[in-house]
Amino acid sequence: MKSRKLSFTNAEGKALSARLDFPANQDPHNFAIFAHCFTCSKDFSAVRNVSRALASEGFGVLRFDFMGLGDSDGDFADTNFSSNVTDLISAADFLTKEFKAPTLIVGHSLGGAAAIFAGGKIESIQAVATIGAPSNPKHVQKQLGHQLEVIKENGEANVVLAGRDFTFKKQFIDDLETSSCVEAARHLNKALLILHSPQDATVSIKNAEEIYHAAHHPKSFVTLDGSEHLLIDKKNASYVGKIVAGWAARYLPEPEIETINTTHQVAASLDDEDGYTTQLKLGNHYLKADEPASVGGNDYGPTPYELVAAGLSACTAMTIQMYVRRKGWKIDNVEVHTSYSKSYPKDCEACEDDPTAKIDTFTRVIKLTAEGLDEKQKARILQIADKCPVHKTLHSATQIISSLN
Repeated sequence: MKSRKLSFTNAEGKALSARLDFPANQDPHNFAIFAHCFTCSKDFSAVRNVSRALASEGFGVLRFDFMGLGDSDGDFADTNFSSNVTDLISAADFLTKEFKAPTLIVGHSLGGAAAIFAGGKIESIQAVATIGAPSNPKHVQKQLGHQLEVIKENGEANVVLAGRDFTFKKQFIDDLETSSCVEAARHLNKALLILHSPQDATVSIKNAEEIYHAAHHPKSFVTLDGSEHLLIDKKNASYVGKIVAGWAARYLPEPEIETINTTHQVAASLDDEDGYTTQLKLGNHYLKADEPASVGGNDYGPTPYELVAAGLSACTAMTIQMYVRRKGWKIDNVEVHTSYSKSYPKDCEACEDDPTAKIDTFTRVIKLTAEGLDEKQKARILQIADKCPVHKTLHSATQIISSLN
């Protein structure tokens, strides 16, 4: 994933700090805006991880700090829920002018409520996704504790949230009182995905139910079972990003596949700025190859040796099924588990004295799910596995003829 630091101006003339996450080795097929949770920032772990997961699925994702938060200009005390909605509209205007109009908006917690409001006002938005969103923005009043009454009586008060001091003014409270996410959802008339955890102790899953019932179709709900409200666990956040990407594909413009023109069976293309993330064309199919993050890759796809092992595994399974069908035998399932390494031959003597004595080794384990096969049949199937075309290619003398074009 590539990420670019930038900023844009909101309706108040304040500079809002942002990052735009790009997919590796391709232009974004759609642009999305991410609205972070209450008093969070664009760099909060859940925001980063959800955005990265979306970027890995081909989205360009703009995540930014609302006015008065993070690295953005402005005084938090002068902001409110409505100003967050306005900031999202400014973000959409920025993307439209500088890149491409956004089609997806994603919001976390209070940002989810803001996403519903803003999604209904941004013409280009075709899909809205919320994560742990309250059905009524004034739900955040609970986080103000006893200071809520102080704010109402004195006009403002300092509140400590997550170890940080924030000044809240009465206008913030008044604005929340007039904002209903349920009403906004009822008039959204755009595809809506609601993600919520039944274990969410901050915003009850009852909120998701209220939003869902208010919204018109198309609408969807996904339970984030086992997740906590802030999605601190990277696996949970990445899961959310991939779910949103898969769901949104049904409602957004189809991505244009980056074509690789070739007369060969397989082609690989790698741009300088993409590290090791390589675009592959295999026949009429496209996928990515990569290296693990531990060696400088993005881990967006299998490694080259994993692809070779995958070819051996697939060919073995196909060859076995072809053989048993021809024989009239019945195998419900074939699993082929393959690993690659370099190891010493069994008959190698004094191997440790010769580092070149190691050979490429594919360890293959075949699991058959079948009834009625005797030991003789199983032994024959194992022999047939060694006759699969990829196995024979790897086991025979091979030449590679290279040229520059």
